[in-house]
Amino acid sequence: MARAKLKNSPSEINSHVKTVPPATTEDVHGVSPLLPARRMGSLGSDVGQRPHAEDFSMDSSLSQVQVEFYVNENTFKERLKLFFIKNQRSSLRIRLFNFSLKLLTCLLYIVRVLLDNPAEGIGCWECEKQNYSTFNQSSTEINWAPILWVDRKMPLWAIQVSVALISFLETMLLIYLSYKGNIWEQIFRISFILEMINTVPFIITIFWSPLRNLFIPVFLNCWLAKYALENMINDLHRAIQRTQSAMFNQVLILICTLLCLVFTGTCGIQHLERAGDNLSLFKSFYFCIVTFSTVGYGDVTPKIWPSQLLVVIMICVALVVLPLQFEELVYLWMERQKSGGNYSRHRAQTEKHVVLCVSSLKIDLLMDFLNEFYAHPRLQDYYVVILCPTEMDIQVRRVLQIPLWSQRVIYLQGSALKDQDLMRAKMDNGEACFILSSRNEADRTAADHQTILRAWAVKDFAPNCPLYVQILKPENKFHVKFADHVVCEEECKYAMLALNCVCPATSTLITLLVHTSRGQEGQESPEQWQRMYGRCSGNEVYHIRMGDSKFFMEYEGKSFTYAAFHAHKKYGVCLIGIRREENKSILLNPGPRHIMTASDTCFYINITKEENSAFIFKQEEKQKKKGFAGRGIYDGPSRLPVHSIIASMGTVAMDLQNTECRPVNSSKLTLPSENGSGSRRPSIAPVLELADSSSLLPCDLLSDQSEDEMTQSDDEGLTVVEYVKGYPPNSPYIGSSPTLCHLLPIKAPFCCLRLDKGCKHNSYEDAKAYGFKNKLIIVSAETAGNGLYNFIVPLRAYYRSRKELNPIVLLLDNKPENHFLEAICCFPMVYYMEGTIDNLDSLLQCGIIYADNLVVVDKESTMSAEEDYMADAKTIVNVQTMFRLFPSLSIITELTHPSNMRFMQFRAKDSYSLALSKLEKKERENGSNLAFMFRLPFAAGRVFSISMLDTLLYQSFVKDYMITITRLLLGLDTTPGSGYLCAMKITEDDLWIRTYGRLFQKLCSSSAEIPIGIYRTESHMFSTSEPHDIRTQISINVEDCEDTKDVKEHWNIKTSHHRNSCSSDQSEHPLLRRKSMQWARRLSRKGNKHTSKTAEWISQQRLSLYRRSERQELSELVKNRMKHLGLPTTGYEDVANLTASDVMNRVNLGYLQDEMNDHQNTLSYVLINPPPDTRLELNDIVYLIRSDPLAHVSNDSHSRKSSCSKKLDPCNPETRDETQL
Repeated sequence: MARAKLKNSPSEINSHVKTVPPATTEDVHGVSPLLPARRMGSLGSDVGQRPHAEDFSMDSSLSQVQVEFYVNENTFKERLKLFFIKNQRSSLRIRLFNFSLKLLTCLLYIVRVLLDNPAEGIGCWECEKQNYSTFNQSSTEINWAPILWVDRKMPLWAIQVSVALISFLETMLLIYLSYKGNIWEQIFRISFILEMINTVPFIITIFWSPLRNLFIPVFLNCWLAKYALENMINDLHRAIQRTQSAMFNQVLILICTLLCLVFTGTCGIQHLERAGDNLSLFKSFYFCIVTFSTVGYGDVTPKIWPSQLLVVIMICVALVVLPLQFEELVYLWMERQKSGGNYSRHRAQTEKHVVLCVSSLKIDLLMDFLNEFYAHPRLQDYYVVILCPTEMDIQVRRVLQIPLWSQRVIYLQGSALKDQDLMRAKMDNGEACFILSSRNEADRTAADHQTILRAWAVKDFAPNCPLYVQILKPENKFHVKFADHVVCEEECKYAMLALNCVCPATSTLITLLVHTSRGQEGQESPEQWQRMYGRCSGNEVYHIRMGDSKFFMEYEGKSFTYAAFHAHKKYGVCLIGIRREENKSILLNPGPRHIMTASDTCFYINITKEENSAFIFKQEEKQKKKGFAGRGIYDGPSRLPVHSIIASMGTVAMDLQNTECRPVNSSKLTLPSENGSGSRRPSIAPVLELADSSSLLPCDLLSDQSEDEMTQSDDEGLTVVEYVKGYPPNSPYIGSSPTLCHLLPIKAPFCCLRLDKGCKHNSYEDAKAYGFKNKLIIVSAETAGNGLYNFIVPLRAYYRSRKELNPIVLLLDNKPENHFLEAICCFPMVYYMEGTIDNLDSLLQCGIIYADNLVVVDKESTMSAEEDYMADAKTIVNVQTMFRLFPSLSIITELTHPSNMRFMQFRAKDSYSLALSKLEKKERENGSNLAFMFRLPFAAGRVFSISMLDTLLYQSFVKDYMITITRLLLGLDTTPGSGYLCAMKITEDDLWIRTYGRLFQKLCSSSAEIPIGIYRTESHMFSTSEPHDIRTQISINVEDCEDTKDVKEHWNIKTSHHRNSCSSDQSEHPLLRRKSMQWARRLSRKGNKHTSKTAEWISQQRLSLYRRSERQELSELVKNRMKHLGLPTTGYEDVANLTASDVMNRVNLGYLQDEMNDHQNTLSYVLINPPPDTRLELNDIVYLIRSDPLAHVSNDSHSRKSSCSKKLDPCNPETRDETQL
């Protein structure tokens, strides 16, 4: 193209000649060479008769000018300077050569000393030698001849002169090259002076031979060698581009200084003592060592004053130089202690280590990581390298000095964005890198941005190092999707809080599953619930290949449900999911249609993994011989499940009548009709090895849902908006997992989402006006973050019946943005209003008196405080206030610091809480990772801290499937064919099953559901007179057999009328009256012996009356505010007017039930995978993993129609219409 543009046609050239006037020679030569070529051509075409080749050559000569750069470096001096000084590698060679010359001169001096014998005579070259070896101690005169003259052999002289000549020429050349205009600065340098002293005399002896035996202090070249070594080390680091530790350089300088002092003193004293005692070189070295070490034996001493003066000078120099060197070394050592030094390359290649990258390291975060990481036996030999940009905290420093951690944990102060610091941590050799976000930052988005940059930097530096990243906000998750494992805090937090509203204590269940424990917590406690709770908390999720498993190998070719039941019956393990070899997706409870194969990976819950289990079959055979008779209640949690797995299983009957499709209102646990009135014990249908086509679980579930949807619109003739099933059209952030949900057919306008303000579409201004059928779920948050979307999705999932959908009210401090409203406007019964929980008017307007659950989310603005652990102060006090104002409300609170959970529903005189506090301290001293597990708010699932889930990321290093399983349990991910977590309540009609093992069989045989645990609530009453003795407490179950009938009767009575709170008494409630009578009888038995306790009981009753008046004031305050806001007060009941069902509801929720009596506590706790012979109790809530109802809809639609045609015909059309996949 360039040639085409330059070569013009003749007609074009002639046209240029015609149009452009001729230019003079001055014009042609005056053209700047930077002008374009075309303009040059037009100016140069004045002579039309010349050939075109000449014009082109002229144009090219003017336009193309060759420019040479860096011509100043072409001079001889610059080339020498480049070779000797500027070039890193060549200058390194020059300095190495110079260093070798200086060492050679020192070595030649030692050789000269060893060959020189003053007794043979000394003198100038070719002069008569005289013997001056005799030393007269009494004479004060010094013979200077032995000091001035030495005996230097001719070969030695020649070598020394050659070396001196080379050194002199090199020194003069370097002086010339480094000259910068001030010659005196070069001349008066100490190194130059020493060079002249040691080289010029040798050069003079070439021309004047008598001076060849003149003494020359060549040993001073050791200082020049030290200077050359320092420069050589610096050039070496520059050449290989590695930043060596300053500590290494300083230690090297100190060692060289000591060697030079000793060598100079040794040679100087030995030479000066030639006029004295004529010391040998070794004795002189011995004297210097003894002197500098301040020992001073005195057996060798200088005899003449010149040598004595030299000793004084050397000691003074040592006293000045060495302290400065030591000070610099100590300073660097302290700085290194702060920065942490390096993780050695040799250790990184021979040992395994992981790197923990954090922006700020707190003691709680560090201990959680270390305790969880080193809880696994195979990680005991790993090193942990902490890379943190801030200086080590005092508490962290104190902990890392403990021998348990000091040998395994290395703290490096540095940034993950610097390759030098990543090199110090040997990131490229690391087994894993954990990058944690700083959740206590005021700006959580900025904290995520820092985490993202750290992840990018580590991936760029060490692409093969596995990454474990913790992110705070879900919208930032897609930036780190390349990481091997990612945990999004807000996703998990909101999903867990949402499940807490429908499955009580889900947060406690998940927290216990992701913590490593041996199940030994609380085993020394005198209380049975603590022993059972502590034992079951040791259950974790493990995996094993089915073909290698003793637990599951015998069930190859059987259905998943059959394998799950019989593995639990035989070994006490709970099989919860599988993963096919050809498919990497994990399926929780794939249902009875899944046939187990040897290549399947089984995921199960157990105390320990199978590889660490021993199988004892002898005791099991003995129990088989004894039969099933005589097995009553559960003997205790301390026994292994394998010892009691065949107890209380009942008689297996081959009835299949319960496996057909059932009506909606029939319970899955209904007592079999033929056995209800018979004499033999009720039986449970067996779990089939292979699924029967006539009994299909999805048939039941889909029909139940469809009929629920049909019957909802029939209640009281109200017009109900029809819902559809589909995927939410608008996701608030990238990376959210699509979930099939209940949706509105048409998106609701933004104005209709506001709960407390009417609009043109409706005039409702409070929750009462909406006429909700179910209780509300209120979420209090500071802002409507994208994570709040994950609170709504699990509560609107397709597998939840429309009758079970609770209205959701978002109580927000700040107005939500439009993009968030766009994401939630497609969900039914989701509203928001602006307000705070510390404002009573806001709580009343959002319908708190109609709410069943209130979720208090930790606010970002209060996550950081000047004093540690004070970030939760406002939240705790506000929750305490709401607990006093609305005692029947279930409040689920998120805290920043887990240690603050002890303040939830705090009562100063509660001796039981004090006893639990002592138990917590004892468990912490024993090294438990779950010391806080016995706190009543945590055990009941009423308090949660997201920092408890940090162990999920740490545990994924050993169990790479834990994050996936947790997300499936929380409903964050929906894998086709995978089940979901739900709960069912044990009613009085279900107590015929008696044991957890029989319940397992019943669920597996009827609905193919897998139970994984129990949420149990008990009532404890005790006397506060002996607060230090736990054994004096009296435990009573609320579900005692003698009370069940009474309770049931009062549940069926609708108590809508109000009693006067002033005259009401606890005796008006039958349940409380019965408990109070039992407690009073126990106290009356002790009354004759302990009259002081009776007096104390009377004082407690007076206190109760005082508290009742206080609660009456709170009740009046709430009612007055409701009247002022124009809200109806009929829905509010104070604590004095609680009905028996309200009391039982509070008991089931695990709340401290009796505000009137501090002697009674209700406590709730979670039992994960309890033994099969665990007795079921009334109001137990069982956690279930229910199979996916849509897993086989398309595949088995024909068989389902043939087997359940009568019951599914009316509901199939609606199912097809409403399920938009």
